[in-house]
Amino acid sequence: MAGGGIVDANSGARAHLYEYRITPYFIVACIVGSLGGSLFGYDLGVSGGVTSMDDFLKEFFPGIYRRKQEHLQETDYCKYDNQILTLFTSSLYFAALVSTFGASYVTRNKGRRASIICGSISFFMGAILNAAAQNIAMLILGRILLGFGIGFGNQNPSMGMEIVSWFSCCSAILMFVGGIFLPETPNSLVEQGRLEEARQILEKVRGTPKVEAEFQDLIDASNAAKAIKNPFRNLLKRKNRPQLVIGALGIPAFQQLTGMNSILFYAPVIFQSLGFGSGASLYSSAITSAALVLATLISMAFVDKFGRRAFFLEAGVAIAITLALKFGQGQMLPKGIGIFLVVVICIFVLAYGRSWGPLGWLVPSELFPLETRSAGQSIVVCVNMIFTALIAQCFLAALCHLKYGIFLLFAGLIFIMSSFIFFLLPETKQVPIEEIHLLWQNHWFWKRYCGSEDKSEKFQAKTGNQF
Repeated sequence: MAGGGIVDANSGARAHLYEYRITPYFIVACIVGSLGGSLFGYDLGVSGGVTSMDDFLKEFFPGIYRRKQEHLQETDYCKYDNQILTLFTSSLYFAALVSTFGASYVTRNKGRRASIICGSISFFMGAILNAAAQNIAMLILGRILLGFGIGFGNQNPSMGMEIVSWFSCCSAILMFVGGIFLPETPNSLVEQGRLEEARQILEKVRGTPKVEAEFQDLIDASNAAKAIKNPFRNLLKRKNRPQLVIGALGIPAFQQLTGMNSILFYAPVIFQSLGFGSGASLYSSAITSAALVLATLISMAFVDKFGRRAFFLEAGVAIAITLALKFGQGQMLPKGIGIFLVVVICIFVLAYGRSWGPLGWLVPSELFPLETRSAGQSIVVCVNMIFTALIAQCFLAALCHLKYGIFLLFAGLIFIMSSFIFFLLPETKQVPIEEIHLLWQNHWFWKRYCGSEDKSEKFQAKTGNQF
């Protein structure tokens, strides 16, 4: 599989010389490094559950609570249609989007360790503020601080909400302590010119003093990256059009337009809108979350065997068809049909979890060459956060106005994005990063932009246009 790190043709030739052991130090470093992502995933699963809790609604959104009680056992797609309620969810992702720019500056100038510490402090403050919230303004401000924490690290006065927020604090504290006691990464130390310290940390991480080949690759990659003065401008060049269209814009946007995060955000809300009781809604959302974890493990195990395109093209429309045929406004939900609905949603989650979920991050990381990698990955994160926030903000209103049609809309978008992948994305399985450009040169569509490099440069010089 194509690697996610920064390599070039010369460094790739030394990869077979790398030596390493899985050490306890390495495992702890991985756990601390992944806590930022775990905070993001934790919030993703919790926010939807909180917005459907009666105590939360009675305290902060009494109008929604009354409407919910009036249609407790019926399908009512407008139960939760409130822009302030959706802002409670989406404000975190808008804040995460903004904070990525500050996080990028801190990481580049102070190292990844500093970014982890900043993120953990912000997340801790946000969790405390949410736990003590007395009004909607405090809730939103707390969510914004949580978003800053997530951006740097990659919720009601009721007892349930307090337990949720002190759980959040525990994760933030672990990330903070880990950031304090774990040293800086070898990559960051090399970028800061602290070569001897970087060598020592690399030996400790790998569990062996024989790290000369990998250490030299880190130095070469750092020198090459410093030589790139305008990575964003490079990404706009004609020869990099496939990476811009597919990796930086298309895949991260389409990942959110599958509708999957709508289900993750609002699974309990969706189930209650369809007539499930409160307990059944939370249990059902827990089942879908478990299905997502299972699907991700399936993708990790088989994506290199079957390829990225095959997994990308496994998107289904069963949930939309089921909702369209079975559920209308104000109908009671039969138990058998309710169980069937949960099964169908799990199938939908399984399809996403082994395709657009993990591959939406993996494939873009495989497409960008060294000279556009930093710019490309930054755009991927920004586009993903923009669409995540927009979907979170707009979904409940769309559910109210379009009813089951919102799922038909997602089904249509899935057809479009599947066609996008089928026609425009070549298979990247087991293709080294330094050879990715050959895929574009041999592709039926992209070869017109990525012929030989000399030809491309001559075209730009002749026309004065790199687009």
